[in-house]
Amino acid sequence: MTRLGDLERAVMDVLWDSVPSTSNGVTVREVADALAGRELAYTTVMTVLDRLAGKGMVQREREGRAWRYRAAASREAHIAQLMLDALDLGGSRDAALVRFARSVTGTEAEVLRAALGAEAGLAGSGPADRQAGPTDRVETELADRIESPRAGRAAPADEATDR
Repeated sequence: MTRLGDLERAVMDVLWDSVPSTSNGVTVREVADALAGRELAYTTVMTVLDRLAGKGMVQREREGRAWRYRAAASREAHIAQLMLDALDLGGSRDAALVRFARSVTGTEAEVLRAALGAEAGLAGSGPADRQAGPTDRVETELADRIESPRAGRAAPADEATDR
């Protein structure tokens, strides 16, 4: 996924903040008006939106002589993709994930645990059949890895199969 420059980010913030996904989008003029404090030319905003469309970050639809723009994905989806891209930069994904998990607040850690638990539950047979079993073991292993990254880990030679 493409990283955004400062102006691209400002334009995307306007789209994310002001355009519901069910909307037809906004015009260049509406984006320029929302960025009035930056004193940008209309053509500059138009160029940025055109480039964002070329990058797949925004969708546009013709309305008369103008285009209407809206974000192609939510802000959260964009941020999640940036995080995944960062994990692909090299080195050990496991080590990066553990370091990240250690850097979050207690509340953020709870959100991560809940999300991992929900994801593990989806892989299981369903909530009605849920008893202590493989899903709970996975959740416990993940929690143990976050608290002690070396606990329960395979030898380094087996690290590739650990993913």
